[in-house]
Amino acid sequence: MATKAGKPETEPFKAAQDDFVVKDPEAFGLNMARMLEQIGKAAAAWVAPREKGEMVDDGPMRMSEVVQTLSRVSEYWMTDPARAMEAQTNLFASYMGIWNNSIRRMAGEVPESPVEAQKGDKRFAAADWNENLFFDFVKQTYLLTTRWADDLVERAEGVDPHTRQKAAFYVRQISNALAPSNFVMTNPELYRETIASNGENLVKGMKMFAEDMVAGHGNLKLRQADYTKYEVGRDMAVTPGKVVAENDLCQIIQYAPKTETVFKRPLMIVPPWINKFYILDLNPEKSFIGWAVEQGLTVFVVSWVNPDERQAEKDWQAYIEEGIAFGLDTVEKATGETEVNAVGYCVGGTLLGASLAYLKAKGDERITSTTFLTTQIDFTHAGDLKVFVDEAQLKLLEQAMSQKGYLEGSQMATAFNLLRSGDLIWPYFVNNYLRGKEPLPFDLLYWNADSTRMPKANHLFYLRNCYHENRLSRGRMEIGGVRLDLSKVTMPIYNLATKEDHIAPARSVFTGCRAFGSKVEFVLTGSGHIAGVVNPPAKKKYQFWTGPAPKDVGAYEDWLLAAKETPGSWWGHWLEWLKPLAGEQVKARKPGGRKLKPIEDAPGRYVKTKA
Repeated sequence: MATKAGKPETEPFKAAQDDFVVKDPEAFGLNMARMLEQIGKAAAAWVAPREKGEMVDDGPMRMSEVVQTLSRVSEYWMTDPARAMEAQTNLFASYMGIWNNSIRRMAGEVPESPVEAQKGDKRFAAADWNENLFFDFVKQTYLLTTRWADDLVERAEGVDPHTRQKAAFYVRQISNALAPSNFVMTNPELYRETIASNGENLVKGMKMFAEDMVAGHGNLKLRQADYTKYEVGRDMAVTPGKVVAENDLCQIIQYAPKTETVFKRPLMIVPPWINKFYILDLNPEKSFIGWAVEQGLTVFVVSWVNPDERQAEKDWQAYIEEGIAFGLDTVEKATGETEVNAVGYCVGGTLLGASLAYLKAKGDERITSTTFLTTQIDFTHAGDLKVFVDEAQLKLLEQAMSQKGYLEGSQMATAFNLLRSGDLIWPYFVNNYLRGKEPLPFDLLYWNADSTRMPKANHLFYLRNCYHENRLSRGRMEIGGVRLDLSKVTMPIYNLATKEDHIAPARSVFTGCRAFGSKVEFVLTGSGHIAGVVNPPAKKKYQFWTGPAPKDVGAYEDWLLAAKETPGSWWGHWLEWLKPLAGEQVKARKPGGRKLKPIEDAPGRYVKTKA
């Protein structure tokens, strides 16, 4: 790249030499010693629980599993010398192309780069990644190598689809971890900041690193937000209401009306047990629950307990009978109504879907319509979460959970973060521990970090029957001796998917629509698993698509071609769908009615229990 004067570039750092030279060696050396002191504290926090036998490294990505999986791919390339030589030759030829390109730039030419970062890749947004020859060379070498590694996985023949998916996922995790943006010496912004502060940023960062290692009891508890600014019940989950019933598995919350009259048929929300329900009541501006109450709906929510060893044997039958059916009983006592419109979010929707067939077989048809939010019923296209589920991993997980009777919430949180490690792990690692900057307050990330445990029986049943064997949509799932047949579920169903969902991919949600006996109203909304759902109309963000019933079209792509796009939130569209199913207007109901005495104010103590 030529300079403004048209003269060729020379040494990589010549244009900004002062930015890369230590100004105060004594201060820098002292800070490096302080940094090492903090690293020592982090190491001690990591070692201590392992020496005491209090911790076994059984996270979602086990090193043995990674090595074994990648070995299957390497077998294809290494068993044929010619094939291996071809792959290596292609890589080194590409390296030479980058080198020659750099030489031409030094000579004043402006050649086209052999490889560029994808549009929107924030890791390489700084000008130095393109303008500085050294950092440009590092960036291009990294991008080329990662794409070469991805290609090796894609082209490896004889590898079964599940192993290939795991290998691609593991390679992506390794690539994200080794990005030059994650290291001081190969990130121009970090390098400049470190020199400018004489390493003070690293002292602050490693202090946070040590604190987070202690907070995680030997595992790094990566802070994604300033958690001190929020409190459940004070800053979030503040829609007025009462806990009107509870057992050892859940509390049932009824929200106070905001209108003089309400629709006759109540609405009961079944959230995921993997996360806490208040994602639907994050704050007054983003609250789906608060908005639904304002529309004249009598809203009930199942607030799951944060389980411990006491709930170890609570399986799906228990979660249906002591959760969903218990909620229906509570709604009937509080309102006198025997017909309920239900909403299920994520895995809460999967449980709700199973309960529709289970309860129908038992003669209980109190749920008269269902709304699914980013819910998988069929797991054929379930995405990268399937990476963590196969026979070998299920056995290891069962052994790990048998010790306490539950899975630590941090492990599920880590698994979800790994699905988008380039967004949810490494940017925070760089900002916190290398830049030494405290993360900003962010309610969504506070909720994301407020994890819940998984009871053994429930979690193993879910992983095996849904992700591993895909029994629910095929009519092969059994609960309490009842074979679940979703084709007999003929009620009206509204099924929402989000276009960029990494947890419940839209194709997977679409496929699940066909398991039901009714024609499902399938709606696709913009953004992802959370932002696409929590999208108040007042924000005027994103868009949604409506189209024919999935049973009336072929593949998901065919539905997309026929779909109509509408700007804004899907909430209003859903309300118009629900109104004809909600009955006439009746006098607003106070929480608990005449039969139930409120136990405590919403959001209740169950949701406040920390994992």
